Amino acid sequence: MTYAPQGKPAPVCQSGEFPFAVTHLDHGHIYGQCNGLIEAGGDLRWVYDSDPGRLAAFCERYPQVRPAPSLETILEDPAIQLVAAAAIPNRRGSLGCQVMEAGKDYFTDKTPFTTLEQLETARTTAARTGQKYMVYFSERLHVECAVLAGQLIADGVIGRVIQTIGTGPHRLSLSSRPEWFFQHEKYGGILCDIGSHQSEQFLHYTGAKSAKVNFSAVANFNNPDHPELEDFGEASLTADNGASGYYRVDWFTPEGLRTWGDGRTLITGTKGTIELRKYIEVASENPEGDHLYLVDEKGEHRISCAGKVGFPFFGELILDVLNRTEKAMTQEHAFRAAELCLQAQAAAVRIGPKNGFR
Repeated sequence: MTYAPQGKPAPVCQSGEFPFAVTHLDHGHIYGQCNGLIEAGGDLRWVYDSDPGRLAAFCERYPQVRPAPSLETILEDPAIQLVAAAAIPNRRGSLGCQVMEAGKDYFTDKTPFTTLEQLETARTTAARTGQKYMVYFSERLHVECAVLAGQLIADGVIGRVIQTIGTGPHRLSLSSRPEWFFQHEKYGGILCDIGSHQSEQFLHYTGAKSAKVNFSAVANFNNPDHPELEDFGEASLTADNGASGYYRVDWFTPEGLRTWGDGRTLITGTKGTIELRKYIEVASENPEGDHLYLVDEKGEHRISCAGKVGFPFFGELILDVLNRTEKAMTQEHAFRAAELCLQAQAAAVRIGPKNGFR
């Protein structure tokens, strides 16, 4: 469960200018969150977790950090400006509100909420306190070809985006999953969980402010021993600007694949198309991941992105905290993306072996 992309150091602040803390190490995405902040110049000061094993592993990875005796130690430290966390999904909303009430900004792993009620509470708290509730949508923010795609779209290279198609296959790795992973109330459902990536990408790449769910479905095709697990999900979306979207997420990455999932995104514009192969490239002459395929009015372009584009989100996030701006991601976008995946989850029909599938 450890997902820790690494980039080149690109500090946007002076040493010690941006102290931050970490808490709740329930998901390995916290390592990616920390790497990005540190590379952008962040100063990791504190970490708190109730599990001694997780805490020891984190301190070994980041020897500069100090273990905090309690969450309150972090929240009461006036130097800490931001708290990063990867709590159990259904606890992320309440933890974020606690952090914001303490006068600090919050940077959570996706999915940021498991219910619409949690979202509304966080929205109200952020507005009242003036603090930020930021979300680590890693499949766009921490993948270089996804970053480049956004830049090409902003530059008008493929014209107006009219559709996105996203696939998010993941490896299940049953033996390494914690108990909460199989409890629907805690992980929120597959469209709420890993589907949050695709909902966010759809809004970002199409430039939409909001969208409606046309159809969504979930299933447990192959895990009867874990009846609350959803191992397949899909959704059809229409944006407020008319753009169309479809995505499919699942836990069916074959064991033979060399990475946890061959995630892809297809983006259709009025002047061209982009295909992202985010984590694996099958061409034998270049077996590493992170590629973008662009077809525009000038021809066909295969672009290897690894180590070339960088991850500007983290530097922008730090500057947003320091300057109280919203360049990295607007607060409304983070909440709208969360709302869209929650709506897809709530509207999903159940398909699969017990629902007419044979």
